[in-house]
Amino acid sequence: MSETDKSYWLLSETSGIGETRDRRLDRGLPLFEGLRWLSAGWRDFWIRPASSLAYGIVVFLLSDAFVWTLVGFGRDYILFPALAGFMIVAPFLALGLYEKSRAIEEGRAIGLASMLLVRPTGGAQVFFTGLLLCLLLLLWTRAAVLLWALFFGVTPFPGFDRIVGVLFGTAYGWAMIAIGTAIGGLFAAFAFAISVFAVPMLLDRRVDALTAMAISAKLVWNSLPPMLAWGALVLLLFAVCVVTGLIGMIVIFPLLGHATWHAYRAVARPEG
Repeated sequence: MSETDKSYWLLSETSGIGETRDRRLDRGLPLFEGLRWLSAGWRDFWIRPASSLAYGIVVFLLSDAFVWTLVGFGRDYILFPALAGFMIVAPFLALGLYEKSRAIEEGRAIGLASMLLVRPTGGAQVFFTGLLLCLLLLLWTRAAVLLWALFFGVTPFPGFDRIVGVLFGTAYGWAMIAIGTAIGGLFAAFAFAISVFAVPMLLDRRVDALTAMAISAKLVWNSLPPMLAWGALVLLLFAVCVVTGLIGMIVIFPLLGHATWHAYRAVARPEG
């Protein structure tokens, strides 16, 4: 029996790695092409910068409110996983920034109201994508809680004043960091692959959410080295946001949003 004759439950045919690799989707991008995207995003940022800054302030205030809500309701033990998981839903939150960059391409003027009330070409499918990303975020936070329980049992969260000593001063802490980083990396890689181009695509094209996610993953796979470098750059800039108490998000989040639109334009051409 050939591979295409196989059937797995509800699937009528298999989908192998050979279908994902496609030389036509290899854009031949240099490893650090992300720096050019970042430069293009910076130019977009400074075209009518008030709207981008205001958008960044809105995201900062929402993030800050979320952090204080967790602390206020005694859920500070999921704060670190939630901050890490923010990158999962960030592509959806940046929808208005993609719209501004698209408007700049088309020579249209756009204000903050239009960025916040954007109407994607993909319609409600973009919100379905956002829902799936939120569910993935919840799954990651639950996995992080279970990981803590695996190494420390039902011991309550020691608080921010003692967590560093617990993690870096014990063998269990180092083991949890190593395994947690590996598991978190898998979540991050999967979320990055399915969302980095899916949300801009739903803004730009009439396509359903699952198809957009599949195409996004396919495009990432076929431009893997520059996309890995881009993901590392995004992670580094997000770390700057965390170190600055999320204040850096006011500038960095809009910058990355605009840059991601240029990444989409460079990789997800019509034949994608």
